[in-house]
Formats: sequence, structure tokens, C-alpha cells
Amino acid sequence: MIELKKKGQSINLTKKGNDVGEILVNLNWNQNSKAAKSGGFLSSLFGGGQKNFDLDLGCLYELNSGEKGCVQALGNAFGSLKDFPYIQLDHDDRTGASTGGENLRINGSRIKDIKRVLVYAFIYEGAANWSEAGGIVKLTYGGGEDIVVKLDEHRNGQIMCAIAMIENVQNETFSVKRLVDYFPGHAKMDQAYGWGMSWQAGSK
Repeated sequence: MIELKKKGQSINLTKKGNDVGEILVNLNWNQNSKAAKSGGFLSSLFGGGQKNFDLDLGCLYELNSGEKGCVQALGNAFGSLKDFPYIQLDHDDRTGASTGGENLRINGSRIKDIKRVLVYAFIYEGAANWSEAGGIVKLTYGGGEDIVVKLDEHRNGQIMCAIAMIENVQNETFSVKRLVDYFPGHAKMDQAYGWGMSWQAGSK
């Protein structure tokens, strides 16, 4: 396992055969925190009490064709693995009770189509208390070691966390770079990373 600990730290994925294959990006909450053990905030997230917030995984994507968009539960934009945009969200974990968390799947066999992917998490509902959530993102793929990014730099009160940037490297592999940067919403994050999309309020 390789942990990206510093902002801007990056690593290239190892190819297996002609491409990197399917990439799985998993978001989960740290169930071993002191809060969870004491029956506090995280305990309620995992079914021990009233739900406190809804933490969602998603991404912005930009294809080499110039097309841009997002994959997330908000707005039911779950995407597709085999077809455009070659990225898919498996499900929406509304409570944090799912032991598998939420997963984005990226079709590494379509690397020539994918320019970059910005992986993020946002708090759809409840208090923006990242320091309590103990979020962990793990990227797994067939060609190399798992890559981990812990959301251990906190800016409570901001609902969005830009976690990692996955970028095309000469149509041969992807690089993964740690970001862990916080924003008040989609539009400000978009602006910071130059996506240039229009945003409006949505629901799920």
C-alpha cells in the first residue's frame, strides 16, 4: 500500500499489459476512530443512532474530446463504465452504514479518451465536520499497489473536499496526485481547477 501524505505528492499507475485496467476508487469512513468506539458521532453514522450527515463520493471528468461533466449521486449522474463517460458510481450510501462505502469505477482501457478526473467528496446533508468523519480514499487496480489518501487535513465548515487528481500520462497510464483541498461548494472547486462548468442546485 502506498499512502500519498503530502499535498501535491503524486505517483504513476503501473500498466498491466496494454493498459491499467479497471480502477476502483473507494470512499469510506474510519470506523476505528475514538468517536465510533465511544458511541459518539461516528457511531450514529454507522447505525448506532440518528444519521448526522450524508457524505458522497463523486468526480469531475474531462475527456480528450473536450467533453466535461460530473459523476455523482446528486442529480442521479451515476455515469457508465462501458460507455461515455467511462466512469461509474456504484451506489449512494446515504448513512455511512455500508461496509464497502461508495465506489467510483474508471475504465482504464479507455485511457485515450480520458484526460483528467478530479475525485471529490462532499457533505450533502448535515454538519460539515470533516475532522469527525475520518474519511479515507483508496484507489485499487490490477497492476500495482493500492494507493491511499486520508482526509487528515481538515477545514470544518466547508462542504467540499477535492481529494485527488487523476491525469492521463501520454495515453499510456494515469498519475494520481493528492489534493485534499476544501471548498464551500461545487462552483468554487470547479473554478480552482479550471473546469469551466455551469452549476445549479440539485437534489437526490
